[in-house]
Amino acid sequence: MEGEKWSVNVKQPILQMTGIHKQFPGVKALSGVNFQMFPGEVHALMGENGAGKSTLIKVLTGVYSIDDGQVVMDRQSIKINSPEDAQSAGISTVYQEVNLCPNLSVAENIYIGREPRRFGRILWKQMNQDAQLLLKKRMNLEIDVTLPLNAYSVAVQQLIAIARAVSVSAKVLILDEPTSSLDRGEVMQLFAVMTRLKNEGMAILFVTHFLDQVYEISDRITILRNGEFVGEYMAKELPRIDLVSKMIGKELHLLEELPKVAGDRQTHKDLLLEAVSLGKKGSIEPVDLQIGKGEIVGLAGLLGSGRTELARLFFAADRADSGEIKVGGVKAQIHSPRQAIDQGIAFCSENRKTEGIIDDLTVRENIILALQASQGWFKTISRKRQDEIADEYIKALNINPPNPEHLIKNLSGGNQQKVLLARWLLTEPKLLILDEPTRGIDIGAKAEIQKLVLSLSQKGMSVLFISSELEEVLRVCDRIAVLRDRKKVKEMSGDEMSQKNVMQAIAGG
Repeated sequence: MEGEKWSVNVKQPILQMTGIHKQFPGVKALSGVNFQMFPGEVHALMGENGAGKSTLIKVLTGVYSIDDGQVVMDRQSIKINSPEDAQSAGISTVYQEVNLCPNLSVAENIYIGREPRRFGRILWKQMNQDAQLLLKKRMNLEIDVTLPLNAYSVAVQQLIAIARAVSVSAKVLILDEPTSSLDRGEVMQLFAVMTRLKNEGMAILFVTHFLDQVYEISDRITILRNGEFVGEYMAKELPRIDLVSKMIGKELHLLEELPKVAGDRQTHKDLLLEAVSLGKKGSIEPVDLQIGKGEIVGLAGLLGSGRTELARLFFAADRADSGEIKVGGVKAQIHSPRQAIDQGIAFCSENRKTEGIIDDLTVRENIILALQASQGWFKTISRKRQDEIADEYIKALNINPPNPEHLIKNLSGGNQQKVLLARWLLTEPKLLILDEPTRGIDIGAKAEIQKLVLSLSQKGMSVLFISSELEEVLRVCDRIAVLRDRKKVKEMSGDEMSQKNVMQAIAGG
């Protein structure tokens, strides 16, 4: 595929990547990709999962070496064969999961490996003063740098990670999904820092799946699809509908096929499950919530509002210290995930990397995991049956690549999520709890998962649906419970379910 031409710019790019190729066994990850960055700009890298964004970043940061192509920095051709090479060239990266040491102090995290020394001894006072000044000057952040990193919120940890990145004389700063765990106020704090760094002449690569944020902060957008360069555009000149169409390579009929609000479907009269004063001290205040058979109930609220905490109580991943759960009107003994599974409850955690997929197992092995556990390890599922199951769900959920023996760690985020869904669907649950099932995945995969949720509901499965994207909750759910400050503040259904009403409930208005 021949991508569209680069945008014309009178400024000279600080970084140029030309004709980048990268191949793995059986997978062409990047094919002739072009990419450039200019000083004093925020450049968004967009594309579906599997488009090549992560691979391009890893090539740029020296995690992978390129098979072919050229990288030019400050008009000089360079070879980036390691993260140290990238850092020496002035390229710094802040990852989605803050890659720092939580037990060390803020100052130690900023200067680890570069501590000021005299006669071999660390100058602690100077290091603390330097860290304090750096955070105040570059991040507009005034905190106690002698406290351990884990004393601060994820948002502050992100800023500390950025401070460390810019303290090594970075010319290019890569921010990989930096806002995925931040609330709106924290996002604005981060954007203020990005704007300040941009005005100082830094080139910032911004990777995100939030379209609103792309248009709010970005000057330039590069789109990849299937490992190929689609085009580079000025953000203000690219309509959102065109951006999405270029990312997925087809019209938006996938989303348009979905009802605007699922609540206009049939009323769910038969009660499946009921939480009565279910709570955990310090986690979430006692909640009453009913879920009907075949009903999709959404949990809406800001990060930290208690949505995940409530979901974990339903599955007994955390132990409730008040209230009870009734299944079919009868009090259920659910004190462990195993007992939850026995009651027909399945849980897809928001932390698919740490609480979902098993990295070094294949797609097939990950799919059959829950079924095998429920049958007991002494009643092994035959290899023939495993292959049949894997093939069935790979086709049903359109898992790509469609190879059951592919290691799951090599799949895109959206396809990993589909494997987790397959794992739990195989157990035929009565209630499927989905905590952020579409976080960090592209719009095409989102549409497929949303359609799957609606299809499962129509077949009689109940779903507890959590998403930070309010439009998604409104699109999919029959009823919404709004949480604020770790307690349920409102329930709404039907015509009452509007973005304005939900936002007012979340805000307390």
